[in-house]
Formats: sequence, structure tokens, C-alpha cells
Amino acid sequence: MDLPPFLHPFARPNAERFIEIVRGEGALVWDDEGHEYVDALASLWYCVAGHGRSEIADAVGEQLRTLDAFHTFELFTNPAAERLTSELADLAPMDDARVFLTNSGSEAVDTAMKLTRLFWAWQGLPERSVIVSRDRAYHGVTYGGTSAQGLAPNKEHWGELLGGVVQVHADSLEEVERQLAEHGDRIAAVITEPVQGAGGVFPPVDGYLQGLRELCDRTGALLVFDEVITGFGRLGTWWGAQRYGVTPDLVTFAKGVTSGYQPLGGVLVGPRVREVLEADDQRWFRHGFTYSGHPAACAAASANLAVLRGDGLLERAPEVGARLGPGLQAIVDDGLAAGVRGTDGIWALALHPEDSALVVRDEMLALGVIPRPIATHSLAFCPPLVITDEQLDRTVDATRNALASVRDRAGA
Repeated sequence: MDLPPFLHPFARPNAERFIEIVRGEGALVWDDEGHEYVDALASLWYCVAGHGRSEIADAVGEQLRTLDAFHTFELFTNPAAERLTSELADLAPMDDARVFLTNSGSEAVDTAMKLTRLFWAWQGLPERSVIVSRDRAYHGVTYGGTSAQGLAPNKEHWGELLGGVVQVHADSLEEVERQLAEHGDRIAAVITEPVQGAGGVFPPVDGYLQGLRELCDRTGALLVFDEVITGFGRLGTWWGAQRYGVTPDLVTFAKGVTSGYQPLGGVLVGPRVREVLEADDQRWFRHGFTYSGHPAACAAASANLAVLRGDGLLERAPEVGARLGPGLQAIVDDGLAAGVRGTDGIWALALHPEDSALVVRDEMLALGVIPRPIATHSLAFCPPLVITDEQLDRTVDATRNALASVRDRAGA
């Protein structure tokens, strides 16, 4: 079998056929054969500002011509990293935040997990190392994030994962409370997505996030929000924490910070963690990545933040939801799907058990719309916030027609 050299992520290793995307503009992309598609998942949850933004590309090019790269370990920094971290600290959902920069959401989650354990170790309590996470959670694919996520297929065959991670039912505060009681003074932190994204788009049940904050306050555990998907306008606010009125101790981010124009992630470090990190000037934080604070990535992020502000894209998210949500609900009301989950700019359509999300997705590709299949049970929608109402309607129509076509063939 003559396979291409590129071994694709989250794909069958022996797959031979791929759709080659060659151009993008706004919420549309085109393949090498000239077919146009509505990008109904912002590529992979990240292209908030839309494709083809010359102001972001120009900022990256200008930065590369000025300073291509230089590391930020120990003594060194660069203006782009300083400018971006200042902007992010101002936007943070907690007061007096500092910002650690990574290259991806997976690295951000691993960094946050390390920070929760370091926070206790530097206070002479290294036994406080247990991290509580939720099932259905997706926290990236490095060993730490894989250990914390709640999607069983993604955890298979990798050998022994990180110890000291316990999982609870996604919607049960009682289970969290039980774990906190059972492990007592061994709990370091609780980690959660404000809206569970890649696990199927599950908004929190009423009072859940507030309840986590109260439990953490009662036991001393840190609260970590994984906002890799929900940050930067997806829920109509800069952060899901603001959308739900909860202040976490650490926040991970990536994806929407640059809208994908450069790889970048990071962690917002709140005052409680800062106090411990900064208490002893003889201690070193022995963690970092070669490209932490890469100037071109930081320039892309600053330009992207300017686009989000200038185009009023945070305000656009609820409008997207007000059109997309009812459109998907109408498909359910007609019996073609089982249910709808979502809020603002992030949605999922739950399919009937006899329908496969992969099959429906393939049918939608032929109709010119790209959703994201979640396992076989759901289709996710998280479009660029520049998407037009007409493109949202195209997305709903393609979903309806694809489901009807699949049903017709199955009944034939």
C-alpha cells in the first residue's frame, strides 16, 4: 500500500484519501478541487476570527522580519511576549494574574497540573497531589492531560498513565464532595471545562461550577478551568469563568487566543498561586518550553485580540446561538435527531443510535459543510464568529438534508 508520508492525527494510519484544504476566507474554506465548504467547527474549535485575516498575517510577517525568535528562559524576553501577557492579564477573570505561555492547549493543561502540585509542595505539603477531573472531559493528549481526560478510547494502549488523578461523574457535585472527603488533605485541585467541548458539548448543569468553587474553598483545593475551547469569545465573554460568574485559581487557554494563525497556549495564574510561587526568591520554576513566548505567535495573538474587539465578535456569539440552536432544535422536532446541547457559539446535535456521526458528516461534506463528528453519537458545531446568518442557515439545511438522505438509504 502506497501511503502518504504524513501520518495524520486522530486518523486511521492506513487511510489513503484526504481532503486537501488550500484556502480560507471568513467562515468558508476551499479544497484543491475548488469545492467550497462552510467551516462549521472553526477548523478545530479555534478559528474564532475567521480565515484570511490579513491584519493577523501581516502582524506575524512584520514580527518575523524584526525578530524571528529568541528564547524566554531565565534572563530573556521580547516585546511581543511582554505586550501579549499584559493584555491577557488585563482580560483575566481573576485579579492580579500572571501568564505562562505554552505552544498548545495540551501543554497548558500539563503546566496547570504541575502548578497545582508545586503549589502544595512548596508549602511543605507534597502529599496534596491528587487531581479530580470529570468524565466526558477532554484535557489534551500529553500524558498529564490524557490521564485527566474522561474519554476512555483516548486513554487506551498508552501504558501506565499519571497517578493521582481521580474521576467523577460529569454532573455530580456529590461525587466531587465524596472524593474530597475520601482523599482529605491529599487533594491538590479540581479541573474542569466550563462547557465540556470535545467530549460532546455539555454545558454545566445549573449551579455546578459555583458548587465546585464552594467545595474548593471549603477544602483548600485549587480550581482549574480548562478554557482551551471556551476562551476568547466562544460564550459571548472573554472567558467561560465570566459567563458563569465563577473565579478559578488557574485558567488554561489556547485555540482562540490566535484563532489558529500561530500555535500558542498558556495558563493564567491567579493571586493565590502567585503568592506561593513568588514567596522565596531562591526557588526556580523548573518548567518551560523552547518556544514559550515565541514572538511571532505572540504577535498573532495580539493582532487577533484586536480583531475580536474591533469586529465585536464577543457580542456575535449569542447571535450565532440564537440562530443555530433553534435551527438544530427544529431538526430534532422533526424526528431526524435525538437532541440538542449547547449555548452561544458552541453546539452539538445528538443523533439517534442507528445513525453514525461519521456517515452523516461525510454526507454533509458532499453538501459543502464541515462539522465535527463526536465518536459516532453527535455532531459538533462551533463556527467562526464571523459566520453570516446565511452560512448558519446553510449549515442547518445541510445537516437536515444529510440526515434525511442517510435515513432514506437505510430504509431503502
